[in-house]
Amino acid sequence: MTARIGIVGAGLIGRAWAIVFARAGMTVSLYDVDSSALDKAWEAIRQSLADLKQAGLIEDVKAPLALIQTESNLQRAMADVEYIQECGPENVEAKRDIYSALEAVVARDTVLASSTSGIAASRFTDHLRHPERCLVAHPVNPPYLVPLVEVAPAPATSEAAVNRSMHLMEQAQQAPILVRKEIQGFILNRLQGALLNEALRLFRDGYVSAEDLDKTVKHGLGLRWSFMGPFETIDLNAPSGVADYGQRYGPLYREVDRQRGDDDPWDSATLAALDKERRERLPSQGLAERQAWRDRRLMALMAHQRSVTSS
Repeated sequence: MTARIGIVGAGLIGRAWAIVFARAGMTVSLYDVDSSALDKAWEAIRQSLADLKQAGLIEDVKAPLALIQTESNLQRAMADVEYIQECGPENVEAKRDIYSALEAVVARDTVLASSTSGIAASRFTDHLRHPERCLVAHPVNPPYLVPLVEVAPAPATSEAAVNRSMHLMEQAQQAPILVRKEIQGFILNRLQGALLNEALRLFRDGYVSAEDLDKTVKHGLGLRWSFMGPFETIDLNAPSGVADYGQRYGPLYREVDRQRGDDDPWDSATLAALDKERRERLPSQGLAERQAWRDRRLMALMAHQRSVTSS
């Protein structure tokens, strides 16, 4: 694959995207206005590639690293790129400024995609001359280990831009899904938010400890969800499939849903209590080490999944 990719922002997500595209053989131009951030990014990328090699997920570090160039000048960085992955701040006005700057230096048919976690593309692209080539391509962190990408077009986005983005993500060994209509938070974060909201309420109201809540997902829901989704899960959990499951368990879920209030589960007191329990389990100074452990476990899981036949 010889596509030339531009990445705006050399932070955590920008660095991870650089690995995704370079691993697939694509040339990457990584831009950041801060040259020191580019220096830090280069070393972080090299280390992540070394970890991937050690886990058996890539064969070589030098080959993908050689495909990544860094640049602190936007016009030079984005010259001749076919696709841009923007990884700027989660701020509408900042993104509007970034997209205005990008439109001034790229070709008309260059796809401009944002990594935003929840801002609809129309909110920061409606002022452009060519909003039809703009959309969201929201990854899961880190995207080189968790392959889902939510491709979320705006109403003005062309079918050609959507198709090019979906195809590019497949070529980059990602697992793209199409968000058919604009919605705040897209799909993954709305699902994650529903679980987190209920988890916080159950913790806040004294039904379960933080540790046991995590066990419930880790040793229960998460085992199944690591290789099949919730719809397939319920389809297989009743003798005659999903309609049968709905008849059996729908009344329970409807009643539970009615019991949920519209109160805010993210209040400061709940978060403080949760933080207290988590810091007793994991002091703040151990967070970075535990994050590295998480990534190694994800690598092991990915290596296992690659070793078995997938459907």
